[in-house]
Amino acid sequence: MYVGALVLLLGMPLALGSYWGLLTILAMTAVIVWRLLDEEKFLVEHLAGYSEYRERVRYRLAPFVW
Repeated sequence: MYVGALVLLLGMPLALGSYWGLLTILAMTAVIVWRLLDEEKFLVEHLAGYSEYRERVRYRLAPFVW
């Protein structure tokens, strides 16, 4: 979901020819990463077994990236 949002945020300004719109991807990437980390913290605290799942799954956002 998060990678899809980043692709959308990158593709929309390109499709519309608005290169100024590409500047927003930096800020939105930071917001999405913050949201992902906050969600992970919540899930570790409130969802049984999530810590073990997180240990098995290596990448959070994109394979071989993070």
